[in-house]
Amino acid sequence: MGIGPGDPGLLAPRAKEALARAEVVFGYRTYLGLVGDLLAGKEVVPSGMREEVARARAAVARATNGARVAVLSGGDPGVYGMAAPVLEVAAAAGVPVTVVPGVTAATAAAALLGAPLGHDFAVVSLSDLLTPWPVIVKRLEAAVAADFVLVLYNPSSTKRKERWLEAVAILRAGRPAATPVGIVWDAGRSGERKVLCDLATVTAHPVDMRATVIVGNSHTYVANGVMITPRGYNW
Repeated sequence: MGIGPGDPGLLAPRAKEALARAEVVFGYRTYLGLVGDLLAGKEVVPSGMREEVARARAAVARATNGARVAVLSGGDPGVYGMAAPVLEVAAAAGVPVTVVPGVTAATAAAALLGAPLGHDFAVVSLSDLLTPWPVIVKRLEAAVAADFVLVLYNPSSTKRKERWLEAVAILRAGRPAATPVGIVWDAGRSGERKVLCDLATVTAHPVDMRATVIVGNSHTYVANGVMITPRGYNW
C-alpha cells in the first residue's frame, strides 16, 4: 500500500482503511515513521534499504499463515515501490494481494510546481542500483528525442554525483538551455522546498535522493511563478 509522500493530508482514505485493518505492518523504517500514529496495537516489522526482497518474502510468509498484512511503500507502491516484489513472491506462493495506490512523487512535485505534466511525460529513475547505467542512458536519450516532459527520480546520491552530471549533459544536448526545470525536495514532507530554473542553471542547485526533477518539453513555459505544459486547447 502507498502512503503518499508523507503529508497526512495526502494519505488516501483507502490506504488508511487498509492500514487500520492490518495486524502486521512491514516497511522501511523511514516510511513507518511517517504513519507512526496509525500503528498503535499492531505488530510492526521494520527493515532497511536494499532489504526489499527479504521484506516481501517475510510479509508473504506471514500472510500465508493467516495474518492480515500490510507492506508500506512511500508514494505509490507501483511506482518504484514494493508492489512488484510482493506480487512476484505472492504469485509463486499463490497468495492474493490487493494493491492500494498512493500519491507518487511525480504528481506531488508537479502540483507544487504548477502544471508541468499537462501533456505526455516520461518517468525515469537515475539510480543504477538495479538498472544498468547504459540502459538508463538509452531510455533518457529516447525520452529527450521524443520531446516528453521528464520526471527524474533518484537524481543523485553521494556515490552517483557523476551520473547526474551525465544525465544533465544528455538533456542539454537535446533541449534548449532555456528549457524550464523544476526541482522539489521532500515533496509533501517537512522541509519541503522547490526551485524553478532552466537547463542552463540546473546544476547550480545540488540534488539528492530526496529531490524530484521535472524537465519541460518544447512547449513548457513559466508564467506567474509556475511551470505550465499546455494540453493543446485553443483559447
